[in-house]
Amino acid sequence: MPRDTLTREQIVRTAVELLDAEGLEGLNMRSLGKRLDSAATAVYWHVNNKDNLVVLAGDQVWDEIRLPDLGTVDWLTAATQMATDLFAMLTRHPWLVQAFASHVLYGASKARHDDHSLAVYEAAGFVGAEADQAAASVFTYVLGNALGASAAASLTRRLSRDGGDAEEQLEETMKQAADVAAEFPRLRARLETPAAEYGAAPDESFEFGLRILLDGLEATLANRSRT
Repeated sequence: MPRDTLTREQIVRTAVELLDAEGLEGLNMRSLGKRLDSAATAVYWHVNNKDNLVVLAGDQVWDEIRLPDLGTVDWLTAATQMATDLFAMLTRHPWLVQAFASHVLYGASKARHDDHSLAVYEAAGFVGAEADQAAASVFTYVLGNALGASAAASLTRRLSRDGGDAEEQLEETMKQAADVAAEFPRLRARLETPAAEYGAAPDESFEFGLRILLDGLEATLANRSRT
C-alpha cells in the first residue's frame, strides 16, 4: 500500500491489532508494514517512530470506555461503570499495562476519560485535590487488577519465543512454585484449588474489591456530612 493511500487512522488501528497479538516487544515498523501490505518507510511518513505509535495506539483504545451521563445516573453507578469498562479494556489490550511503565501516555481520548472521571467524583461531593485522590485510587486499583492478565500474556509470548511448548514450560515452573508454597500452611491448603493457577484470584474478586473501595469513598462523604 503506497504511502499516499495510507492514513494515520489505518496505521494506528493496525498497530493496535499487532500489539494485541504480539505485545510491545512484537511491535516494529517492518511487522506493521507487512500487515498493511506496505513498506516500513511508508509508515514512517505518517508516524515519527515506534514510541510515537505506541502513544497513538494507547490513546485510541480509551475510546472503548463509555462515559456515563451524570444527569441520568448517580455518581456511584457512573464510577462502577467506568471502572468496569476500564478493567475490560485493559484486559483486552494487556500491552497497555506494560506501556504505562515505559511510555508517557496521553492524547485526546485519554484526556476525555480522565476529565469525565474527575467529574464523577466531583459529583459525589469530593472537592479539589480530594477528587483527584478518589479518581487516582480507583484507577490504580483497576490497573493493579489488570496486571495479572498483562503478565500472563507477556509470559506466554516469552516462553513461546524461547522455543518449546509454552504451556508445558509454564506447567513445570508452576510445579516448582507449588513445592515452595507447600511449606506454608495457608498456601498449601489452596494448592488443589483454582487459586493455585498462575495469576488466579477467586471469582468476582475485582467486583468485590471495587465495591469495597467505592463503599469506602461513599462512607467518607457520609461521615463528613454528619460532622
